[in-house]
Amino acid sequence: METSYLHSFMLVVETGSMAEAARRLHITAAAVAQQMRILEKEFKTPLLARAGRTVVPTPAGHRLKQSAPTLLRDLANAHLLVNDDGASGELVIGTINTALHSLLPDILADFVKQSPNVKVFLQSAATNQLYEAVQQGDIDAAVCLYPAFSLAKTFDWTLLREEPLILLAPKHLAHRDPHDLLRTQPLIRYDRNLGGGQMVDKYLRNAGITPMERFELSSLVAIAMMVDRGLGVALVPDTALNLPDGQSVVRVNLPDATQSRRFGVMWLRSSAKLALIQKLVVSSRKVLNSLKNSSDARSRT
Repeated sequence: METSYLHSFMLVVETGSMAEAARRLHITAAAVAQQMRILEKEFKTPLLARAGRTVVPTPAGHRLKQSAPTLLRDLANAHLLVNDDGASGELVIGTINTALHSLLPDILADFVKQSPNVKVFLQSAATNQLYEAVQQGDIDAAVCLYPAFSLAKTFDWTLLREEPLILLAPKHLAHRDPHDLLRTQPLIRYDRNLGGGQMVDKYLRNAGITPMERFELSSLVAIAMMVDRGLGVALVPDTALNLPDGQSVVRVNLPDATQSRRFGVMWLRSSAKLALIQKLVVSSRKVLNSLKNSSDARSRT
């Protein structure tokens, strides 16, 4: 089947006119009519009917109109899978804000060094929204947390980093017991609508701590800045965020075991951009390994 004929069909349905569709396609109306006859022969049923001066889809035509976009997208993906060597093209990456403000710039720096001819688009959203966007084909891959539910078998995932909870506190309070700080200092709470915020809530309940809540927000960078300004302490995932220069904020380990949030890359196994996604994963692992090696070296000195 000629995919261009399907495009012509969709345009005829949209405009209600073979002549108008022909004008937009820069071909003759007779050529469009011929394409429609070939499609009807292919599907063995009438797809279009006259209604006064316009052309409208038959019931079968309506069904083709509904399925054609998916069919055209699948055919385009098949062409990419067959012909794309991963050296060029476009990649749409979804990301959570934490990754965007920490690891992703380094990951992208390595990725574009290895694939200089690839154009990258970034979209920021929460993990659940990114899952839906990957599933719908709106983005190619997501640098995000593992969802609160099990991934469907159509998805693939690579774990990059596990992030347990830590306490952010002003440097002059770092010598005090972290649970004592959580009981006596105002808490700058991580948004409970997020997975990390729910981890915080669970830890506090298990430890029997009822904090003095002052603020609740979703930005870990802003939380660290507020701790630096003396507005309280914060219980947050131990992300790869670098605290801005000048902040006198320390990370304090907690006495009790904590749940860890899982950070990685998520994509569809059948993605037409699989070669590019695999290169992104390689760059991600390289950056995380470099970060881990640097951390280990600092801990030995």
